[in-house]
Formats: sequence, C-alpha cells, structure tokens
Amino acid sequence: MMIDSLSLYPCHSLTVTGQLRTTQYYKRHFDEPRTEQSEVWGTCDYYFETNQNAEVLRQIEVYENGKTLKYGEQFKEDEFGFLADQPLVHSDIENFEINKTDFEYQWQK
Repeated sequence: MMIDSLSLYPCHSLTVTGQLRTTQYYKRHFDEPRTEQSEVWGTCDYYFETNQNAEVLRQIEVYENGKTLKYGEQFKEDEFGFLADQPLVHSDIENFEINKTDFEYQWQK
C-alpha cells in the first residue's frame, strides 16, 4: 500500500471554536502510480476519517482506473493493503481537511 508516502506519527488534536473535535476527515492526492499484478491502477486519492489523536478509523483509496479500496474496523486488510496502523501527522494533513459528507459519499459508493 502507498500509505508510506505520508509521515505517520502522533499529532496534535484539532479544535473548532475552542472545543475538541472527535472526528476529522481528510483527502490527499498522491501522484505516485500504483501497479498491481501488471495492471496499472494509476495515481490515488486517499480519504481518511480520524479520531482526535489522528488515528485512522476508516480509509478509502480511489485510483485513476476506477478501483476503490476501503478499510475500517470491520475490514482492516486485504491482498492490496490495510487500514493505516499509525496516526497521521498533523502537518501532513492539516491543509487537506474535508467535511463528513464528502467522506461518506465516497464510503457509500
């Protein structure tokens, strides 16, 4: 899985109007193309749902060729990858926040 393109270390919690938010959502694009079993999947948009400690709760990978991988509590890994097992780094994701609706739209596809 290409998750290693992100630095994965503990990060600071984000706040909104002085209150701790318990769930955040992010989308990051990675330009590194992926190939699986001689099939080019292309570049990828990663979607993350994280808790207040930036631990990934759910993750979606949407590739150029239309393939989508989804990981969460009920489905943590398969032959192509796995749910991130380290917290995301705040400085790597802080400018890529999206809203819950955008994340859920991708999750329900």
